[in-house]
Amino acid sequence: MTILQLLKTAPITTLLLASFIGLFVLQIVTGVDANNPSTEALLSWGANALPFTMSDEPWRLVSSAFLHIGLMHLLFNGFAMYFFGQIAEPMFGSAKFLALFLLAAIGGNLLNNYVTWQGIIDGTGQPGISAGASGGIMGIGAALLIAALFKILVNGMVLNLKSLVFIMGINLVYGFAVPGIDNAGHIGGAITGLVIALAFVIGYRQRVAVALQNAAFQQQRNANPYQTTHHYGKQDSDQYNSKYNSQYNDQLNNQDSHDSNDDAHLPPLDTDFNNQNAGLDSRQPTLDRYDSEIDSYNSNTRDIRSNDMNHSTVRHTASPDHPDHNNITQPTAPPKEPIKPAIIWQLLPWLVMLLISIGFVWWWQDIHEQLLQVLKSIE
Repeated sequence: MTILQLLKTAPITTLLLASFIGLFVLQIVTGVDANNPSTEALLSWGANALPFTMSDEPWRLVSSAFLHIGLMHLLFNGFAMYFFGQIAEPMFGSAKFLALFLLAAIGGNLLNNYVTWQGIIDGTGQPGISAGASGGIMGIGAALLIAALFKILVNGMVLNLKSLVFIMGINLVYGFAVPGIDNAGHIGGAITGLVIALAFVIGYRQRVAVALQNAAFQQQRNANPYQTTHHYGKQDSDQYNSKYNSQYNDQLNNQDSHDSNDDAHLPPLDTDFNNQNAGLDSRQPTLDRYDSEIDSYNSNTRDIRSNDMNHSTVRHTASPDHPDHNNITQPTAPPKEPIKPAIIWQLLPWLVMLLISIGFVWWWQDIHEQLLQVLKSIE
């Protein structure tokens, strides 16, 4: 990945790398040895040292994370930051990534000072000096371990848990095996990053669960069949009855006309009585059929009118053949409204980092008070 690509993908990572290199170049320009800087030079450039950091210069908890002791130290931490940062920053977001790095670096330096202070009290240790971005980088690595453990996707892929464990293990083993390595700083940074990453994962999984639920609701809404409800008001009912009565009257008129035509074909009254009876007998099936149809028609008419008057709403499929009705289209089952993720899940990582910051302030204050009490007793 080129510098421009890294700047676009992970701008904070690029700025951190630039600050590491820029500060080291300034040290060299001012005469600091590139491979073996002196203690005085490191202190003047902001290294972490218990008597200074825990008394009245707490800013060294941050400044020491940008200072490196020699070129090899810079190259090692620079490569680790490049490797972890281009993955972690897009995952957590630039702001959270920067806060994670700074808090992990502070946590590593505080644990280093606490261990050193306990060693001084027990008589088994002495003040030392530390510098480097190792604590912050270990915090980022621990956060990536949590992300891999919970299978959080990064650009559509899951992080390789075994590779991350291997890299973190090398750093810890190297810190215990080689003298002069601030292993307490590594552990403190890793614990800080782990706690922050857990808060991020919890909030992330809750937001993903809500997003999947909303997607299921949307799919259900799109899959629901729709039907049209027609509401017949009083005016519609009157129009229907008028139209029906007109059709019924026309039918009866046609029937009367048909009967009159049949009567016109009857034999005259002065014809033979037997011929009249024969003519009536020939007409009898036709008259019976008409009477039966009229009775059936009247019965159906009463049933239809009764049904229409008792039910003001008729549900049927929408059709262009019914343009005169008020159509209200609704699904058979009302769709559920999308659920919005609770704001607490978005703020959870920031709340956890705020609590960690408050805890760090208290921790520094506690060691600071103990240090002042010891100094007063010595005086």
